[in-house]
Amino acid sequence: MLGPLLNGRADVVYGSRFMGTPGQVRYFRHEIGNKFLTFLSNLFSDIHHSDMETCDKGFRREVVQNLRLESERFGIEVEITAKVARSRQLRIWEVPISYNPRRYGEGKKIGWRDGVAALFHILHFNLFTSDEQSFKRPWSEVLQQ
Repeated sequence: MLGPLLNGRADVVYGSRFMGTPGQVRYFRHEIGNKFLTFLSNLFSDIHHSDMETCDKGFRREVVQNLRLESERFGIEVEITAKVARSRQLRIWEVPISYNPRRYGEGKKIGWRDGVAALFHILHFNLFTSDEQSFKRPWSEVLQQ
């Protein structure tokens, strides 16, 4: 994940569980739910991710410091994606990651309520949040550093 950041090709890097890497079999409904939420996020943000809900994200320091973040729990995934996409100036990369999902007995915490909350967050951060609410400074200033 660090490669695109370190060689200057990316400002933000997402790790994707769905780019053909081997791994443990996942719960079907969870994967379909994730792909549905990723589809809606892509639709509203007009960028094409394969895995918006990944926890593996890397940022240039200046990028993450410029985001005004407010979400808790899994809503942060949607918020970050919407605000990064809103910039229209950040270079966003995806790289394959390996992933071995936890089972419920191992402490898996996400449930259907988190999916409903993600739908709300997709609409809120893509349609009803302004640049002033999303960023501390204009990206033209931030990216010149």
